[in-house]
Amino acid sequence: MFGQNYDVVVVGAGNAALCAAIAAREKGAKVLVLERGPIEKRGGNSFFTDGAIRVAYNNLDEIRKIIPDITEGEAERIVMPEYTQADFYDDLMRVTEGKSDSKLANQLITKSYETIIWMRDQGIEFELNVENQSFEQAGKRHFWGGLPIKTKDKGVGLIKSLFKRAEDIGVDIWYDSRAIELVMDQDYINGIKVEKDQKLITIHTTSVILACGSFEANKKMRSEHLGEEWEAAIVRGTEFNTGDGITMALAVGTQKYGEFGWTGCHSIGTDYNAPKFGDFNKPGDIFKKSSFPLGLLINKDGNRFVDEGADFRNYTYAKYGREILKQPGQIAFQLFDAQVRPMLRKEYNLEEATYYKANSLEELAELMAVDKAQFLKTISEYNAAVQEGEYNPTVKDGKGTVGITPPKTNWALRIDQAPYYAYPVTCGITFAFGGLQVNPEGAVLNKEANPIAGLYAAGEMVGGIFYKNYPGGSGLMSGAVFGKLAGTAAAQYTLEKMGPSKL
Repeated sequence: MFGQNYDVVVVGAGNAALCAAIAAREKGAKVLVLERGPIEKRGGNSFFTDGAIRVAYNNLDEIRKIIPDITEGEAERIVMPEYTQADFYDDLMRVTEGKSDSKLANQLITKSYETIIWMRDQGIEFELNVENQSFEQAGKRHFWGGLPIKTKDKGVGLIKSLFKRAEDIGVDIWYDSRAIELVMDQDYINGIKVEKDQKLITIHTTSVILACGSFEANKKMRSEHLGEEWEAAIVRGTEFNTGDGITMALAVGTQKYGEFGWTGCHSIGTDYNAPKFGDFNKPGDIFKKSSFPLGLLINKDGNRFVDEGADFRNYTYAKYGREILKQPGQIAFQLFDAQVRPMLRKEYNLEEATYYKANSLEELAELMAVDKAQFLKTISEYNAAVQEGEYNPTVKDGKGTVGITPPKTNWALRIDQAPYYAYPVTCGITFAFGGLQVNPEGAVLNKEANPIAGLYAAGEMVGGIFYKNYPGGSGLMSGAVFGKLAGTAAAQYTLEKMGPSKL
């Protein structure tokens, strides 16, 4: 009946999956990773990230343990506010409106720093997130927003390093291998069925870790769970996250867990002309458009529809994508003038960026093909509502508007200096917030909230942490934390049950 034997089989090959595989191998388990895609498309959604990773830390000295090549001279010129476990917890609960599962949230946060150190020890290199989370003042580099580190060479570098480590320590990796069914022996995991080389193979194993993402690349599941309008969303990451792991898990008695019956997801404003799926030839999250707090968001009817300055982009971008999807034609425009244009993030300067430029608002409206009269009225009313005050995009400056709906709470400058720029954006989905219910060690729970022996999950498949919104950088951290926990637990369970394999 069975093909080969492994102690632990990991389904997926992104950040969470590879952390799980490495952790299990470190415990002595014989480990197999199943990657549905070909080798040139390996790495899941993690490959496409910009590498920012949120971690709780107390001071710059702790950051220097993560990034040991920061010199004494460089350290003297860095201002690094603490970002404690309490700060991380408060941010997570604030953006999820208090709905994040507190046990999982605490596990994510309290394990974040030690997991980063473990990743460093596996050969993952980190660097300061200078470009997106700092500013220079009086000769010093000031960091802000609780997100001061990122993986070197973004998600590409992260995945490259994780694969190297996994291969170096003897993890087996199968490509073009799609897991389709869990095999149970009464109430225990006994194997997994895999489609490979047009054959159906059954692998014997006592532990399976599901870490193959959510269902964001499955148009039917998006429509069923998120709503029909989500069929139009661009998939920002891999084309292979079609809900296979979730489907397999539900078939053996797990249950849906997470935002209101899986109705929420991580989504952002992305270039209207971005590819329909992540392009492995253009990684690094280059199509996102994240400087919207400095400007205005306008729909085709010429109206604003969100408070662009409600908070730092780290805490609003993951929910504003779905607001764009609600607009006519699933399109909106990020509007900036000449005084703000030099402040925009790097992605606005790439050749892939789509934009319109004009010397008057009237001309810009025509290029955008929006309701011209309403557009001009919206800008006029906004400009009149802007209050005086000190403009400072590195803090929530309180320079807002009065008397208009929606307001702009921070970073409100009048749109009155030519030339004017409009960047068309649509909704790009990253992953669904709903997933499976796991305990704090990553064991998948059944409908009675008891662990299914030998079944674990990590990464985007873990439901209950994110609701409605998401603190930037916490997805990679969650993947690493629960990947490591699941890998460790799966290996310990298997080795206790079966004894170590003879490698």
